[in-house]
Amino acid sequence: MVDTAQRNTGVEGVEGGVGLTALLVAAARAIETHRPDSLAQDDYAEHFVRAAPASAGWPVRIRQVPDGDSNPLWGRFARYFGLRTRVLDDFLLQSVHAGGARQVVLLGAGLDSRAFRLDWPAECVIYEIDREGVLAFKHKVLGELAATPKTTRVPIPADLRTDWVSALAAAGFDPAAPTAWLAEGLLFYLPGAAETSLISTVDRLSAEGSALAFEVKLDKDLLEYRDSPLYTSTRQQLGIDLLSLFSRETRPDSVARLTDQGWSTTVHTPFDFTHRHGRGPLPERNDALAGNRWVFATRPNP
Repeated sequence: MVDTAQRNTGVEGVEGGVGLTALLVAAARAIETHRPDSLAQDDYAEHFVRAAPASAGWPVRIRQVPDGDSNPLWGRFARYFGLRTRVLDDFLLQSVHAGGARQVVLLGAGLDSRAFRLDWPAECVIYEIDREGVLAFKHKVLGELAATPKTTRVPIPADLRTDWVSALAAAGFDPAAPTAWLAEGLLFYLPGAAETSLISTVDRLSAEGSALAFEVKLDKDLLEYRDSPLYTSTRQQLGIDLLSLFSRETRPDSVARLTDQGWSTTVHTPFDFTHRHGRGPLPERNDALAGNRWVFATRPNP
């Protein structure tokens, strides 16, 4: 049973299931922030980790991990999240500064703090969509830090498996304006039909000049890597069985759907960006990251 204090702070929104993975990513971002060769900076991340009882004892510096970077979870996997953060930060900033988007929609925003830590144009609006409990926890932690967003931030408590579009419209979203959309670490958890619906909705709401980034897994059988160091260490060290959270339905081809609708798409492995930035995970045997792809799409102007 969830007690009143938890209900008021939203802790229950991050202490189980997919919410717990948001804390995992926050811990990874905290570790990345304090690396001497950091790929991304997020000074808020460690505060999220410390504020939730489930993660209060997790490391937020690589020196707090006895085996350091050789640890599959806090070394390689955390570096993966650090790299992903940097790549998607760059995507969003490129979309607003060079691409002209003035609306940003973070689908399944989790404990992302981009509204507070990135350099946004003054007229930009950041819409953050996630479950009420996750946003309540996030607001509590950021409120205690007196954190101030660097542009207009509009949190929208909604479940992406239900009617989130009405809530987005009510919050002031303009479908006639170019938008930068981000689904970071989200689609893994959705049933195939929900992914198809979400991508179709983004397509319908995107004006010319809009951009979209999302992450998919191409593995035909996720259980093929069940005994990989990455999944094993996450289960053993944190009690998080990622494979039990991922949808194991056949995945839709969202890239083909977007291409058919006139979007220009590119698909990359994370390792492409490891080589680009000179640091990050590299392929290994029995690699749970082998099927991960980062997709970038733009709806061209005529």
